[in-house]
Amino acid sequence: MRVVLLRRGRQLVLLSCIGFCLWLGTFLIQDKLPKHGYSLKIDESLQEVNAEKYVPQRSYESLEREQFSRRRLAQDVCQLSRAYPNLDSVIEDREQLDHIIVDEEHRLLYCYVPKVACTNWKRLLMVLMGKANTTDPLAILADDSHRPHVFRRLNNYTGEEIRYRLEHFMKFMFIRHPFERLLSAYRNKFSQNSSSSDYFRSRYGRHIIREYRINASEDSLLRGHDVTFREFVQYIIDPRTIARSVFNEHWRPMVDLCLPCTIQYNIIGKYESLMDDAWLVLEKARLSHIVSFPRSEKPSSTNSLVEEYTSQLTKEELLHLYHIYEMDFRLFDYHYPGLN
Repeated sequence: MRVVLLRRGRQLVLLSCIGFCLWLGTFLIQDKLPKHGYSLKIDESLQEVNAEKYVPQRSYESLEREQFSRRRLAQDVCQLSRAYPNLDSVIEDREQLDHIIVDEEHRLLYCYVPKVACTNWKRLLMVLMGKANTTDPLAILADDSHRPHVFRRLNNYTGEEIRYRLEHFMKFMFIRHPFERLLSAYRNKFSQNSSSSDYFRSRYGRHIIREYRINASEDSLLRGHDVTFREFVQYIIDPRTIARSVFNEHWRPMVDLCLPCTIQYNIIGKYESLMDDAWLVLEKARLSHIVSFPRSEKPSSTNSLVEEYTSQLTKEELLHLYHIYEMDFRLFDYHYPGLN
């Protein structure tokens, strides 16, 4: 009897040890796995920058008046041009709505424009929508915010569902000086070593060098790594280039991405007043107590370089470029010396 009890006692101890080891192993494995499928890399210096919530120096009423002026100007220009699709045709060809992200819970429609702070807006929406295991937008890797299928887009809905959301959700977009945005795209995709540069150099760079460079070297033709800004512009303005409606999103006109003549946006934010306008979006959506738009301690230097880069273009090339982005200039009250 005593022997049997000893055996049972040993078995219980053994089973307890096995159970503890299994629990510990599972805990350690789960602890190493990225939650929600997203890997996080936290930049403590940026967290410190965003520790205090941003409060604009201008009043809410002043920002609202500015928004009224922007919407009014856009409406006036749209009415004069009349060269924009109506909502019925857009719903019929709903792929035109593929840049509008839908946040059902907070009733938001955000039309993202590449090179206009869209990475940080996507990060913020991921936090709001519970798509990342963090409350700090800057803890989300940029690549994670751009992954396919992270967000549902407006083109995924039925016509009736699209109409309802356009009527009842708050709609906002952010814009930037067309030439500054174009230069930012060129520098990021062709002249800097970013994560997506290899794709753009292979997909576009080699073609651009082959078409617009005389006596190009074999290395340049093979790698597409040293496209000049003027060559890039020559590609953009070339009549042989595919219609602008299917330009890559990084240099497609903003009016083609967000359809502001078809969709009446509640807020048209500008890159030049990014923090104020982002604050207004969150304030109007009653979300400012939950999240703040992330601030970067490294402001863009692109604005100061526009004149330097565009000076490489001939007057004719500059005019052609202006005409491609003319509606962006006119709708959003942007100007360029000598082209007004």
